[in-house]
Formats: sequence, structure tokens, C-alpha cells
Amino acid sequence: MEHKQFKGHVILLPYPSQGHINPLLQFAKRLASKGVKATLATTHYTVNSICAAHIGVEPISDGFDEGGFSQAGNVDFYLKSFKEEGSRSLSQLIQKFKETSTPVTCVVYDSFLPWALDVAKQQGIYGASFFTNSAAVSSIFSRIHHGRLALPLTPESKPLMLPGLPPLNFRDLPTFLRFPDSYPAYLAMKLSQYSNLNEADWVLDNTFEDLEGKEAKGVSELWQAKLIGPMVPSAFLDERIKGDRGYGSSLWKPLSEECMEWLETKPSQSVVYISFGSMVSLTEEETEEIARGLEESNLHYLWIVRETEQKKLPKWFLESNKEKGMVVTWCNQLEMLAHPAVGCFVTHCGWNSTLEGLSLGVPMVGVPKWADQLTDAKFVEEIWGIGVRAKEDEEGVVRREELIKCLKEVMEGEKGKEIKSNANKWKELAKKAISEGGSSDECINKFVQHLMAIVEQIN
Repeated sequence: MEHKQFKGHVILLPYPSQGHINPLLQFAKRLASKGVKATLATTHYTVNSICAAHIGVEPISDGFDEGGFSQAGNVDFYLKSFKEEGSRSLSQLIQKFKETSTPVTCVVYDSFLPWALDVAKQQGIYGASFFTNSAAVSSIFSRIHHGRLALPLTPESKPLMLPGLPPLNFRDLPTFLRFPDSYPAYLAMKLSQYSNLNEADWVLDNTFEDLEGKEAKGVSELWQAKLIGPMVPSAFLDERIKGDRGYGSSLWKPLSEECMEWLETKPSQSVVYISFGSMVSLTEEETEEIARGLEESNLHYLWIVRETEQKKLPKWFLESNKEKGMVVTWCNQLEMLAHPAVGCFVTHCGWNSTLEGLSLGVPMVGVPKWADQLTDAKFVEEIWGIGVRAKEDEEGVVRREELIKCLKEVMEGEKGKEIKSNANKWKELAKKAISEGGSSDECINKFVQHLMAIVEQIN
């Protein structure tokens, strides 16, 4: 890809987990497709898992170069180390490019890492915060940071009413707000996203105008975001980036070929695809209930169970269900969701998975477990109408009967038809947003124009 005119050089810095690397890497590809030099800076531990055409990849340090987060063993300890070592190594990386023909113009940093903005400012360059969660969730946390909402929020409270958001009941709120003492380090990280946001030159959010324009506008008095999503590989949306069928990052080895061969043998829209993402860990009881539900539903299924979670699978399930289903450790989720045999997506409702399901028009059954997933599930069911949310019992477990009911509701009957119709509508709107002239494409173009203007000023 030859671009004679230098349009700027952006370093993109994700928090080093799969759900954060993917959208920032995808944004890097969007920038590169518009002629901007894009370099992904990620930790030594994750750097070898990334390979994307036209994107530079450079290592920085989190202080745990051999094993990343698992080597640190403690969230608080890890985040402090990442801030210290990351600031130092990011500065060195910016310096490395300073005397070249492509000096760094801007750092686009994961909103979880606000210290990167301080580094950018110290180096005399621009900084853009990139939010990897929904505008709705970002709106809630920013109001807490600004003291407009007090914790904890209790079940006795009336539904939470915030500008631009639908009424949110207790079960719809992020875990950290319901039980702020449960994950203090994560809550602190969520709130720190806003600590210096007013100093950022741009705020970018992985969502789009038709999907969350109202939610973004509701918080615009505190901060204004450019909505640039969905950050899903181009082959599944506008097809303007050649060969872009995957993110170009995988922390686990996918078994996509076996899955595709198996899906080829199944009728159209007959398969339930189940994945709880890269972080959610189910209990043995929850795993057993899902296994029982799948068996009793009599539906075909493709279930992703990470290697560390495999021991929780009941023995009887693996032995008795070879005809009906397939269990694998990891796969290219987009390829699976795009396959015509898949008719339903059982998901934890992490924001990336939610955007992927929506962008590919696959009806969903939401089984949210923690963090922002509960709010995302509310929108999937009640606001966008592209799925249903499974109800937990008093022990917090989705029982087999509930799972079966949800699967039947989504894949059969009148409600299923309505959900499918809504899913197709949102698929087209997602595609429109990122296609040429769409709302997100225009926001990205304006960002690139700003970069070009900066380059011209310097020259």
C-alpha cells in the first residue's frame, strides 16, 4: 500500500486483553486504509499474537514481560506496574520515531490507560481516548466520576434515570455499581478513564450514531465522543479493506477449520453458537446446566469452552452428544457467526461480542455474568430487540429450563421472527455506518483530516 503523502503517524495502545486489542487493532486498519501510518504498541507478552497487514507492531513493557497479567497475580499491582513501565517504554517508542520521516502525531490509547495521555502531552503530541465499551456504560461511569451519582446503587432504589438512557433497573447495572466492594481495583480503573479526559484532544467510542447517538448525546455536556464503530473486520461489513476477514490478533489458537467443516453439514439457521468470551469463567454448576439445556433442547450446537474451562464439562455430555454438537477451545467467532447454519448466539454480552452479533445479524440469547455485560444485555433485549436475556434463579444460575425457553423463543415462533427481522435491520444499519459516507466513516475521515492538518502545520 503506497501513500506518497505523509498523513500522520498514530500509535494505538490497547489494554492487553483480547477484547481490548481487537477493536483498537481494527481501528488501526481503518486508519491505514485511509493512508495514515498506524503502529500498534502492545505488551511484550502479547506482541507475537498480532499480525495484521499494513500495521506496525511494537512492544512496550507492563513490567511483566514473560507472563503479562498472570505473572503479576494481582490487579492493583499489575495496573501500577503497567503505568510506570508503560509510561517509560511508550515515551521511548515515541522518541524512537522522532528523528525518522514518520514522527508520531497522535497516541490513540485505551481509555483504561489514561496515563498514556500524560505521556503524549509530555512528548508534545496529540492524544485520543478510545472507549471499548458502549456509550451507555461510559455515560454511567462518567457520572459517578463527576459526583453526579453516588455508590452503592441498591435494589430498593427506583430505576436509574439518566439523560439519554432508558430506565435501568438494579439487574441492568454493571456489577461494579451494585457491589462496589467486590472488585475495587477494576472499579477504580473504570473511574480513572475520566480522570484527565478533558485534556484529550479527541474521544472515540466503538459504537455508532444509529445505535447509540441518543446515549452519547446524553453525556455530551461532560465529554463529547466521535462514534467510530462498529470496529468489526471489513469483510463482514463494507468490504473496503481487502482481505480483512479477522482482527489479526489471537491470544489462543483457533480451531476454525474443523468448526467450518462441521457447520457445512448442518441446515440453515439450525445451530446454536455459544461463547462466553475470553474472560468469563462459569462454575461447574452453571456449565452443567448449559450442557443439560443443550442436550434437552435437541438443537445442534457449537460451544466454545476455553482450555482452562474444559475440566468443568460433565463427562456424560462429551460422550453422549457427538451427533448433535461440537465443543472446541477457541475459534474465529466472526467466521462462525457469519455462517448460514448459525441461527442463534448464546453470549455473555461483552461489548465486542454484542457488536459482532449485531453487525452480522445473528439473534442472541444473553447470559451476562459481570461488569458491563448486564447493561449490554438490557439493550440487546429491550432497546434493540435483537434477542432475549436469560433469567437467573436466586442463586445466580441460568437453569436448563430457562435456557431451553430462550432458545425456542429466539429460534422458533412469532417472537423469533420479530427478533430476526430486528437483527437484519441492525445489520444493515451497522454496515451503513462504516460504509463510505456513513456516520462512523465520516467521523474517522474528520479525525484523519485533523491529523493531516497537524502534519501540515509542523511542516
